[in-house]
Amino acid sequence: GTAEVDDIKLKTCTACKSVRYCSIKCQKEHRPQHKRACKKRAAELHDEILFRQPESSHKGDCPICCLPISLDQSKSTMMSCCSKVICEGCYHSNEVRITRGSLEWPTCPFCRHPKPKSEEEYEKNVMKRVELNDPVAMLQTSLHRYEAGDYDGAFRYVNKAAELGDAGA
Repeated sequence: GTAEVDDIKLKTCTACKSVRYCSIKCQKEHRPQHKRACKKRAAELHDEILFRQPESSHKGDCPICCLPISLDQSKSTMMSCCSKVICEGCYHSNEVRITRGSLEWPTCPFCRHPKPKSEEEYEKNVMKRVELNDPVAMLQTSLHRYEAGDYDGAFRYVNKAAELGDAGA
């Protein structure tokens, strides 16, 4: 090999990122000795990246993939049937499963309950969860009441959600 100097830039092995070469010819000559260690290090790097996840937030983890729920609310969905907050990745995977399986009606990715066919059915599902003192459903109801201009109702529901332990409330 050649040492790196101003006029020669060494190229890093793209798989393991731990060996550098002065040329492609040098890399090809070294490949038989490097192959086993390269595969091992590449797998270690893959695992490090895969498991380098942020700590959980107050929103908790997705009940399907166990990754932290994003603080960005547009990247998660609350299911009205079970009040589980599902990450967008699991929601999308479920949509793909439904499409590929040619299923007639979409189901919840967590409990497999059929999705509501109307806004009224959605509200009915959420209210069933509210009656069961589900804090996530309480918070969702408070948001809907707030958007509708019912600030007193929104305050009552958000208070109840907080009393039941919802950190987002």
